[in-house]
Amino acid sequence: MCSWKWEWRIKDGSYLAEFLLEKGYEVHGIVRRSSSFNTGRIEHLYKNPQAHIEGNMKLHYGDLTDSTCLVKIINEVKPSEIYNLGAQSHVKISFDLAEYTADVDGVGTLRLLDAIKTCGLINSVKFYQASTSELFGKVQEIPQKETTPFYPRSPYGAAKLYAYWIVVNFREAYNLFAVNGILFNHESPRRGANFVTRKISRSVAKIHLGQLDCFSLGNLDAKRDWGHARDYVEAMWLMLQTDEPEDFVIATGEVHSVREFVEKSFKHIGKTIVWEGKNENEVGRCKETGKIHVTVNHKYYRPTEVSSVMAWFSFLVLPWSLCCGSHAHHWQQWPPECVIAAWEQGAAGGCIPWGSCLARGLLLLHSDVSGQQPEMLSENTK
Repeated sequence: MCSWKWEWRIKDGSYLAEFLLEKGYEVHGIVRRSSSFNTGRIEHLYKNPQAHIEGNMKLHYGDLTDSTCLVKIINEVKPSEIYNLGAQSHVKISFDLAEYTADVDGVGTLRLLDAIKTCGLINSVKFYQASTSELFGKVQEIPQKETTPFYPRSPYGAAKLYAYWIVVNFREAYNLFAVNGILFNHESPRRGANFVTRKISRSVAKIHLGQLDCFSLGNLDAKRDWGHARDYVEAMWLMLQTDEPEDFVIATGEVHSVREFVEKSFKHIGKTIVWEGKNENEVGRCKETGKIHVTVNHKYYRPTEVSSVMAWFSFLVLPWSLCCGSHAHHWQQWPPECVIAAWEQGAAGGCIPWGSCLARGLLLLHSDVSGQQPEMLSENTK
């Protein structure tokens, strides 16, 4: 029996649960106590969604700030694999909740690792830590790889940096099979609505429905390596199937700006956005109607910006072949995952077809530090 645990509320947890259940795992997840139901992303995984029973998925109340509950759950479940996806993951909010972010994202990882050690599972469990491209922050080289120096530019990045190194420390000090997956941005229709990708998709949908005229964004020229969450959770699992623990960058090798994201999103509703003005006075105007649909607001800027992150491209040293993933989605060709009829019905909060929003599929990236020529994954990854 294989078991694992995760903080499910982020989008990755639901995709990872689906993936592992399909492989026959028994899945255990941590859910934070709430006065309202907060399991919407995983209810479809139960045979009895109303009662949250039956099937191979079980939830436990817990929190990464509570070491006692972590020890209790791990000792009860005795998992063979642990995926730590739990975090306060909103970079902008981390400036307002810096201490909380450090407690959950940084020290919370230490609590999990200590719980593994306390329960005597060092030699039997494999541990995956969801790391982040925000570690690179003020990038020291372009593109970034595992050997690129870290320079976080936010409390979130700093907390994740501590988590990264404490994982390395437990691996080296106690011989724990523990790995860091340095994930670049990855999106899906399950992404939280307060993140820029979903904000854009929801706002464009509302404009299409006549429910909204205009919305505001921050830095339009910020560039990110965007992939699909479903591909990335497969990479997480693959990292725990290797013979030796090793840290990897998980990315697409392709970069797009927020500005481009906006333009492609509007194209899906038949609108062309043209840009006028500069800096905070810049606006996005619909070429067809002349209406302003996008403005820039300084309040959405981060105190310290990360202008561009892009992963080192086309390295493959892992003992498998995953050329763009089994669910690879091209930036321009990913088929819609939303119900288009929701637009016609005037459903609030509808989303645009995600074909406009995501970069092409997954590359498992790892730098060849020997200096030898890297192996190309495939022609369609260029």
